[in-house]
Amino acid sequence: MQGHGGEHAGMPLSGITVVDFGQYIAAPGATQTLADLGAEVIKVENPGGDQARAVGTYGHAIMRAYNRRKKSVVLNLRYEEGLAAARRLIERADVVVQNLRPGAMARLGLSNEVIRGLNPSVITAAVTGFGTEGPSRDRPGLDIAAQAESGLMSITGEREGQPQRVGVPIVDHVASIVLSQAIITALFHRERTGQGDDLSVSLLDVGVDLQRVNWGEYALTGQMPIRCGNGQPGAAPGADIFATADGDVVVSAYTDDKFATISRLAGRPDLPGDPRFADNPSRVAHRPELLDALAPYFLARSTDTVIQELSDAGIVVGDVRTYDRVLSADDVVAGGVFSDCTDADGTPYRMPTLPFVSRHVSRSRDGGTVPSAGEHTRQVLDSMGSAASSAAPA
Repeated sequence: MQGHGGEHAGMPLSGITVVDFGQYIAAPGATQTLADLGAEVIKVENPGGDQARAVGTYGHAIMRAYNRRKKSVVLNLRYEEGLAAARRLIERADVVVQNLRPGAMARLGLSNEVIRGLNPSVITAAVTGFGTEGPSRDRPGLDIAAQAESGLMSITGEREGQPQRVGVPIVDHVASIVLSQAIITALFHRERTGQGDDLSVSLLDVGVDLQRVNWGEYALTGQMPIRCGNGQPGAAPGADIFATADGDVVVSAYTDDKFATISRLAGRPDLPGDPRFADNPSRVAHRPELLDALAPYFLARSTDTVIQELSDAGIVVGDVRTYDRVLSADDVVAGGVFSDCTDADGTPYRMPTLPFVSRHVSRSRDGGTVPSAGEHTRQVLDSMGSAASSAAPA
């Protein structure tokens, strides 16, 4: 609606204005993607800032990961001046995003209906914990609750151990990707029809969707998916870890032809003829014996040698890397996976950039800067006129 140029010129979402009322990860993560694609993102924070700013190192990392290239505006939405300024922002926006507690936007006087009245063609986009229709619609929801209630934790961990969360806030992050996809789809639809939209992404829905293959197996077999550590429950060797002479690798070679190949490489061409390993179901049933039979091959070789030999034979294998080794990995460096970013205090750091390659969207080495809370309040409100400027902090 309100075009802008400068550093965004030529990017796919140049000219798109997004007003972001989000906190933590899911909503700010979606608007981070939009910002990286050229949208102008105005981050609206309360006088205390995004709640993540007050959560120590973890919160600081969230701010660095999901709030680059944004303009921060501090508004007190509990007072008319702040609310009036927010309305002015919404009037000029193409997209309004939020993941506040259920009902919070409506209580502030910014329900979807009010927003639609201010801006009929706007796209509203919200992240909820448990959807908008069921009995849990008013519950607060975070990544961990969605991991638990979607079944994801029940299948994560060792067979005899407790359910475990995935090692990253995977539901929050994937929800941000889903929300950005939905927003871009709605923008395309509006381009064709002139119509806005109201979008909603549930963390619970995303957590369930992440497990499509497991749901397919459950429907086919009727057997409850279970935790089984590293190996895939229905494939062997599949996602199994082997110690090498200097590290660890993960291997998948569960089709009959790949299993024959890895058996030959391991100096055990007899294994496919063993009734315990004759087909994939048999190998799954005798996984410990199978792994023991293959282990000497890996222990006698370096990780690099194992990867070279198995890759040359068409077998999927991966080096189990720590973060420091990921940063220096040849493929990561050559692909420009990490960009150079700047924290609000000027401290440089590195962060993954957009995870796709396009002829029209370059992987910029400049990942942008994280704004301090309210850094752009005066600039943004001044651009909307004197009435809005009165909401700016003195």
